[in-house]
Amino acid sequence: MKMSMGPVGRHLLGLAVAGLTLATGGAASAELGQPAAWEWTLQQSGSPVMDNIVWFHNFLFVLITLITLFVLALLVIVVVKFNARANPVPSRTTHNTLIEVAWTLVPVLILVGISVPSFRLLFLELDVPKADLTIKATGKQWYWSYAYPDNGKFEFDSLMAQDKQPRLLGVDNEMVVPVNKVVRVQVTGADVIHAFALPSFGVKIDAIPGRLNETWFKATKTGMFYGQCSELCGKDHAFMPIAIRVVSDQEFASWVETAKKKYASGGTSTYASTAGPTQ
Repeated sequence: MKMSMGPVGRHLLGLAVAGLTLATGGAASAELGQPAAWEWTLQQSGSPVMDNIVWFHNFLFVLITLITLFVLALLVIVVVKFNARANPVPSRTTHNTLIEVAWTLVPVLILVGISVPSFRLLFLELDVPKADLTIKATGKQWYWSYAYPDNGKFEFDSLMAQDKQPRLLGVDNEMVVPVNKVVRVQVTGADVIHAFALPSFGVKIDAIPGRLNETWFKATKTGMFYGQCSELCGKDHAFMPIAIRVVSDQEFASWVETAKKKYASGGTSTYASTAGPTQ
């Protein structure tokens, strides 16, 4: 007997194949440090904190999946075994001590199992280690200003660049940091509440006027990493991206020397190239 697929079946199969292709294609083409089209996973990790966030996310996903399947199995058993047709005379059992103890203790043990890595992750995020570099990030309407108090006390503004890619994420002046160094970021706001967020580094902290918040990251890969203000801060909230260029120690030292000269006046928006001083 030859099986044939009707037009509806072929249409559904086509949709399934197209969806799988888009999903896998989007995941495969994802670039480091930025979002990708049709992305359905977390951004690639670029720091130890993000490594732990990804692990915790995957752990919870597996746990939730197992709990969901278990509850589904119980529902199926109840529907099949305890319906009116299978049990014309219903049971009058009202209590089962073992089951009641189990459904009280098991959720408690599950929550304890979740809380241990959760608290470890929170401690890792909030306990700032000894920093190799300190940068002050100030959120303004609607751009960021970065100051380097450890490297000559220069400061510059970082505004979205219309002619740069990726769209809505490219800036005229990027924050530049060395790879494999602990960077302490002091965050504040100059006018309203903003939020400094870098998905690939697992960083997200509010920038509040009159308050200095603190976070940190240690970039383990060189390249460009992008984030955005993640607090509604006004009409141009969607147009104040964060761009961080991670470079080698030698490139960072060259960039610092260039930046000291170009940002000496303190209010310029001239781009300091990571390639070093220009002639």
